[in-house]
Amino acid sequence: MGMSVIISAATPDDAEQLFRLQYLCFQSEAELYGNYRIDPLVQTLESVQAELATDLVFVARLGDEVVGAVRGSTADDGTGRIAKLCVHPRLQGHGLGARLLRAAEAGLTAERAATRFRLHTGHRSESNLRLYRRAGYAQVGAETGEDGVRLILLEKEAPAAQEYLASA
Repeated sequence: MGMSVIISAATPDDAEQLFRLQYLCFQSEAELYGNYRIDPLVQTLESVQAELATDLVFVARLGDEVVGAVRGSTADDGTGRIAKLCVHPRLQGHGLGARLLRAAEAGLTAERAATRFRLHTGHRSESNLRLYRRAGYAQVGAETGEDGVRLILLEKEAPAAQEYLASA
């Protein structure tokens, strides 16, 4: 009998697993761009621990193993920033990324009063772009990241917290 993947808020005890998962998951992005200095690959464990203390971080668990994660924070203007969405390579393509994205949106709406969501992905990351467009995001710009990767910026409006929680 198989186990179900459960999405929940991350705890400080998840830091090391989250750090290792992020490193594993972003290898394919680094390969796609020929750039192994992208932010998720050079982030330190201490920095991940700091994000766990300040950001909304959700993890997907399969038993005791962290197999997916996403982070969210809110800017002063009410924009919920979603970042570092990742799913273990063996579980990709089964809707887990979409579930994590919805968890981040719901958490940012309910707990941080986000009025819109913003995220970014590399311009060659077609599967990421498909996921975000299916979730209602539209391109609002482009920029070059500090690591030299061309990023597509995407946004969507946040529904009212009550509406969002009812539909999630």
